[in-house]
Amino acid sequence: MQTTDINSRKIIHVDMDAFFASVEQLDNPDLRGKPIAVSGGEIRGVVSAASYEARKFGVRSAMAGALAKKLCPELIFVPANFARYKEISSQIKKIFFEYTDLVEPLSLDEAYLDVTNNKKNNPSATLIAEEIRQRIFKEVGLTASAGISVNKFVAKIASDINKPNGQKTIPQEEILEFLEDLAIEKFYGIGKVTQKKMYSLGVFTGKDLKSKSEEFLTKHFKNSGSYYYQIVRGIHNSEVKSHRIRKSVAAEHTFTENLTSEIYMLEKLEKIAEELERRLLKTNVAAKTITLKIKYSDFTQQTRSRTLPYFVKDKSMLLETVKELLFQDEMNNSVRLLGISVTNLNINSQEKEKIMDVQLKFDFNS
Repeated sequence: MQTTDINSRKIIHVDMDAFFASVEQLDNPDLRGKPIAVSGGEIRGVVSAASYEARKFGVRSAMAGALAKKLCPELIFVPANFARYKEISSQIKKIFFEYTDLVEPLSLDEAYLDVTNNKKNNPSATLIAEEIRQRIFKEVGLTASAGISVNKFVAKIASDINKPNGQKTIPQEEILEFLEDLAIEKFYGIGKVTQKKMYSLGVFTGKDLKSKSEEFLTKHFKNSGSYYYQIVRGIHNSEVKSHRIRKSVAAEHTFTENLTSEIYMLEKLEKIAEELERRLLKTNVAAKTITLKIKYSDFTQQTRSRTLPYFVKDKSMLLETVKELLFQDEMNNSVRLLGISVTNLNINSQEKEKIMDVQLKFDFNS
């Protein structure tokens, strides 16, 4: 079997521009050119996505709706329509698969493509990315940005450089210089907490990071230290995987009014468990570890988990464990969000067969 040199791979990272907000503007011409936020609303909602018109005012995803409105008084809140987003995402993925079968979706709005050996027999990944972006605009009506390089890490960073509606190619011979000049916060995977710690250690750019030994980085960042040591040297061997293994399934809800009674919480958790059951059945998986997520009115968050000796996906069994977790500790504040997530999933056919045997042993009428 012939293998491809990792330094000669051709990887594209395609990232849709302000995807959720752009879909809403596509479907509703009255919203085009206006600052909009896809959110549950100004009072209790959190911004899921912001149009570029809103971003000019500092509105960002994960921002509280009230703060977003304060930053941009003319901001228009639009409820999320995930069924529509999934529909558009499927159209875009069909375009991807016309070029390669090695497509690794990261979410509804971004994916990696390995076009080293592609269906168009086009040797230029740059031209392929350009063609894909043109087709998305022509066939779907949305703009996309792309990054092109020899590995996923650099391609991911490159896709942000000429956003929106642009692309950037970083060839192998330019990677080291590119990474040395890059601000440390631009490195994919380095969040605000790590950025702050990097700053405290005198690391502000890729060049600063490269000057640190692997031992130094491991001492200060534990297992991530080796990762940082490698990526700043352009080493990232992860392949584009067309079938990603799902690691968790979750459902949650933010309430319009804070909950103070466990009775009301149980009512809400039953509906959340129903939604989670639907998602588990749809994906044909079950889980052993069940986690209850609680976000209080002061925005502090708590999780409580339990691992069972068997796989479950039935609502009643999920809810039984969630009830125990709910009453595990006292709550000293009102609750604004509840969620249930499951991990430790069965990921092969033998484990999926076990779920049938276990669930048949339970008498739900007793």
